Amino acid sequence: MMFTVSVFNHFALDESMSYIRPFDPWKSKLCTCPFKYTLNVYTGCDHACIYCYITSYIPKAFKVRIKENLLLEIERELRKLNKRFIVSLSYSSDPYPTIEKQLGITRKALQLFQQYNVRCMILTKSDIFERDLDILKNLKCAVGITVTTLNEDIAKQLEPNAPLPEDRIKALKSAKKAGIPIYARIDPIIPYLTWDDFEETVKALSFVSHITVSTLKLRPDSWKRMKAKFPEVMEKLEPLYKKNKPIGGYYYLPKELRLKILKEAENIIESKGITFGSCREGYHSYPTCDGSHLVPL
Repeated sequence: MMFTVSVFNHFALDESMSYIRPFDPWKSKLCTCPFKYTLNVYTGCDHACIYCYITSYIPKAFKVRIKENLLLEIERELRKLNKRFIVSLSYSSDPYPTIEKQLGITRKALQLFQQYNVRCMILTKSDIFERDLDILKNLKCAVGITVTTLNEDIAKQLEPNAPLPEDRIKALKSAKKAGIPIYARIDPIIPYLTWDDFEETVKALSFVSHITVSTLKLRPDSWKRMKAKFPEVMEKLEPLYKKNKPIGGYYYLPKELRLKILKEAENIIESKGITFGSCREGYHSYPTCDGSHLVPL
């Protein structure tokens, strides 16, 4: 059975829980996520993706900070967590920023998940998670990576400090070899840029069980960064995005074009025997939009 955030918010939110919180997808009317919790181990993300939305609500968003007493607090919260639901790492920060190599805070959080038998999902743009396969393979979890494009030059411009897509894919193959359920996101799909090699990207990820896609959604700050880095692309996109009023604070592509792209993406993905999901699109997904159906019960 599918449960949405709106169904459970009235009882799932425990005000004494500071770090593990019900996932609230920016109150998006187009979100189709089942209910889940989310934990952001760090504040901020040093991958510094130019299309990132967190700069609209996190000060100094591309500077990673640790959280005071995090491990002590999440252990307290795990004791009273409803184990029926999944904890997802993460949405407002990557669980594997560069500093995680030295600090290992995410690794210690995963050890607590193992201790308290927590179902979880990992989503990252990093390959550092490969270090933690010894823990992940003993958890009720699914592991996913985001790959925006296989083009290394474009990837480095879009995601300046993230590991190369090839390295992320290699690490995910190691997770599959370890017997861990795996998924991927191709996000965002950007016409005239990442959409051009979308089919190649899907082919490179054809070993995963589920792929979630999402079209580029822009806020004023990310719009400026995209325009500065890709002026020719944005010259073509600006008239399209300006056709509609923002939805939940984000500018979307015109619905007809957006749905056309999503349908083509769905056909390409399903032709590889992979299940398809879409994020904040109000579009078809099966069996879930986010791949949470892969997490063992």
